[in-house]
Amino acid sequence: MNSEQQNQVPKSTGVFTDTEANRTQKSGAEARHAAAAQTEPVGSVMTPEEVVALRKAHFFPCTQHFYKNPPVLVSGSMQHVTDGEGKAYTDFFAGVSVVATGHCNPAIAEATVRQARKLQHTTTIYLTEPSAKLAKRMSELLPAYPRVFFCNSGSEANEGALVLARRHTKRRGFISLTESLHGRTSLTTSVTGLQMWRTDPFPDDHVYFIPRPYAYGVDPQEAAKRSLSALEDVLREAGDNIAAMIVEPIQGNGGMIVMPEGYLARAKKMLESYGVLLIADEIQTGFGRTGQLLASQQLGVQADIVTMAKALGGGIPIGAFAATEEVAASLNVPSASTFGGNPISAETALAVLDYIESENLPERAARLGSALKLGLERMRVFYPHIVSEVRGLGLMLGAELYAEDPTYGAMMTDRVLEEMKDRGFLIGKNGVSRNVLAFQPPIVIEASDIELMLEALDAVLGAIEQERLTVTEKEQGGESEASASNRQP
Repeated sequence: MNSEQQNQVPKSTGVFTDTEANRTQKSGAEARHAAAAQTEPVGSVMTPEEVVALRKAHFFPCTQHFYKNPPVLVSGSMQHVTDGEGKAYTDFFAGVSVVATGHCNPAIAEATVRQARKLQHTTTIYLTEPSAKLAKRMSELLPAYPRVFFCNSGSEANEGALVLARRHTKRRGFISLTESLHGRTSLTTSVTGLQMWRTDPFPDDHVYFIPRPYAYGVDPQEAAKRSLSALEDVLREAGDNIAAMIVEPIQGNGGMIVMPEGYLARAKKMLESYGVLLIADEIQTGFGRTGQLLASQQLGVQADIVTMAKALGGGIPIGAFAATEEVAASLNVPSASTFGGNPISAETALAVLDYIESENLPERAARLGSALKLGLERMRVFYPHIVSEVRGLGLMLGAELYAEDPTYGAMMTDRVLEEMKDRGFLIGKNGVSRNVLAFQPPIVIEASDIELMLEALDAVLGAIEQERLTVTEKEQGGESEASASNRQP
C-alpha cells in the first residue's frame, strides 16, 4: 500500500494486528471455534449427494442451493450450525436475516415448545391469547402503526399491504424501484424489479418502475435526484391512478443498497401531494438488524403501511403488515387467515420481541455492525482490485466484488463462499449480478466471531490477490522478453 492508503486504513479494530492483548482475546474464540468444528458426527444423516438427488427428483427445478460441495445442516445453536459429519460453522447469513435472535435460542425455543404442547392451532375466528397479546405488543413497540394483520410470510405480508393500499385509495397502480424484491405472489412479483425473481410471465401491467437511487460510481445524492425526478414524472403522468409506492429501506437482494439520506422523506412528501401511500417493506430489515427496530424510521420516514416477517418469528413462519388507524380502517370487509398469528407463531414472536428488548439487540447490531463494516472497508483498501464497494447498515452489510466486471465477480463470489464454508463460515450472496458478499449474521454474534471471520476472509482474498499478482508478473515478464527480442540486431 502507498502512504495514502495506509492513512485510510482504520487501526482501531485490531483485525489484522497481532498484539499480545489481541492474541489473548482471540485465543478463547479460536478454541471455541476449533472445538465446535470437531463435534461428533450426528449419526444416521443422509449424505449431501443423497439429499441433492432427492431434491432433483422431487423439487421443482427452480430450487437451487449454494456450494459445489454443500454440507447437510442438521443442528444449530445461536450463531452456529453443524452438519451431518459433525463440522460446525459460524453463520453469517442467518437464513437470510431470519434467525436474528440465534438458532434454537433456548429462551425462544422453550416458548415455542411450551405452546406446541398446549394449543397448536385454531384460526383467527376463535379467540386465543397469543395473537391478541402479540398485536398489543407490536403496537407498543411501533406506536405509529397501531393496527396489524398477521399472515405467514413476507410475500403474503406485502401482498396484503398492496391490497390494503388499493382499498384505501380506490386506485389500482403501484410505483416500485428497479432491482427490488418484494415476493413470489401475484402482486409482489409484479412490483419486483429484479428480473431473476420476476417469475410470473403475466405480471400486473399497472406498475411503474423508477430507477433506484443508486448507481456504481455515482454520488448518492445525484442518484437520489435522478430517482426523485423519475418519481415526479410518473406522478404527473399517472398519479391519479396510483395507490402506493413500495420501497425496501435497504435493497437486500438488490445488493445491500441503502436508500440515501433524505431520499425516503422527500419521496414521501411528493407522494402525499398526489394522495399516494408509502409502503415500507421491512421484511429483511425489521426488528433490530440495522440498528433500530425499523430501518425506515432510522432513515427518517414514517410510512403509511409497514410489512414485517423473517426475524419476527426467529425461524417459525410468521408475517404481518401494520398501518396507521386511518389506512387500516379501509380493510373492513370480513377476512381471516387460516394460519396467520396461530398460537405457536404468535407465542414464538412474543418471545422473540422479549429477547430483542432484554438483550438490546438493535444497539448490539449497530455496535457490532460498525466493527464488521470497518473490517470490510479494510479489505476494500487492501484488495482494491477485488472489493469494489462496502454497503449497508448495522448487521446487514454487503461487499461487492469486481463491480466493473460483474460476471467475473459472480464467479469469484461463488469461490469466496465455497472457501469460506470450508474454513467454517457461512456467508451469503446477492446483487443484480450475484457478485455481492452478504453479511447478515444472527445479531447474537460475538465480536470474536467477526474477527475470526475477517481473518479467514483476509486469507481467501489474499490468495486471490496473489494469483492476480503472479499472472501480472508473468505477463509483464513476457512483454519484457518480447521487447528485448525485438531490439536484437
